[in-house]
Amino acid sequence: MYHYIDDKEFLSRIRSLCGGIMQDLCHTLKEEYDIGASPCLVGSGARNLITQNENNPVDLDYNLEIVRIEDWKDCKNIKEYVRKAFGIVLNEHGWSDCKDSTSALTTKKRCFTKGNHTEFSIDVCITRRDVDGNYYRLIHEKTGITYFDRWYWNLAPNSKGLSKKSQKLKQKGYWSEVRDTYLEKKNKYLRSRDQNHPSFIVYLETVNEIYYKYFH
Repeated sequence: MYHYIDDKEFLSRIRSLCGGIMQDLCHTLKEEYDIGASPCLVGSGARNLITQNENNPVDLDYNLEIVRIEDWKDCKNIKEYVRKAFGIVLNEHGWSDCKDSTSALTTKKRCFTKGNHTEFSIDVCITRRDVDGNYYRLIHEKTGITYFDRWYWNLAPNSKGLSKKSQKLKQKGYWSEVRDTYLEKKNKYLRSRDQNHPSFIVYLETVNEIYYKYFH
């Protein structure tokens, strides 16, 4: 079952390392493809929502929000540009190339040679926001034959105003309830073997549930 990681030194090290890689990814995207992007650890790492399933490897889930690009509709090339830029950065850091899945780019597992030896990896979901503040995730729908694959922006349900909601919950002292509910939901989907609720969707559900409980 999922639990929160309480090794603060380990958390600090993986945040620093992976955060640096994500910043390098944004710089490379700008230099190589003139794409503006901003990374965010899902759930905001500063709010301590990084979980681990038993003693399994830890996945750091990042949203790479595209904030400036020439053609928002060119989904196939957007995914390819990010994949290539990510590969460049990973290789510079001595990591292997990433894997392209339906909704994310995933690195291979790594571990520190000193201290906590827990393996960890980075999952990068490409996102954007519309003028109303709704979030969209870039999806690569695979068919087994690349010619028939689809790339498209998929609206994340009830995502409008996510940042403002989470900030208000924290300011009003409800963040401990967010943490408890987030963990409960992660474990619920784990028990039911539900593959359709990545961390960002679980986070959305949690914030909305607690927000509407107290403010609506």
